[in-house]
Amino acid sequence: MATQLFAYLSYPDAPAALDWLRAVGFEVVARQDGEDGSVLHSEVRLGDVVCMVASDDAAYTVAPLVGRSSGAGLYLGMADAAEVDAFHDAAVAAGGTSVTPPEDTEWGTRRCRVLDPAGREWSGGTYLPGSSWG
Repeated sequence: MATQLFAYLSYPDAPAALDWLRAVGFEVVARQDGEDGSVLHSEVRLGDVVCMVASDDAAYTVAPLVGRSSGAGLYLGMADAAEVDAFHDAAVAAGGTSVTPPEDTEWGTRRCRVLDPAGREWSGGTYLPGSSWG
């Protein structure tokens, strides 16, 4: 198997985070809850993307937004401009905050950026990292 990268995120309210992720198009494919209602482990999928989500086990601090970025986030490569626009609209409708509304870039791609309700940065765009680097 080739090396793969999978993101994991923890949230103060992981059940609410999973609701938001469902609203933007992810499917919850695995979930294990604790007796206290916390999410011990879950996995969400959107196409080929898989992300692990759990409840916080400490009082973590999420980096604040400075200008148009928090300096760390997740990027979803999307098939076309319509998918970028739909992701942005669904994210905001589900309680996210628009940081960069869908826009065409000077290098010929479409992109957007939102913060989920817990303040984590999610971007979507038609640029596919690594695809033009050989």
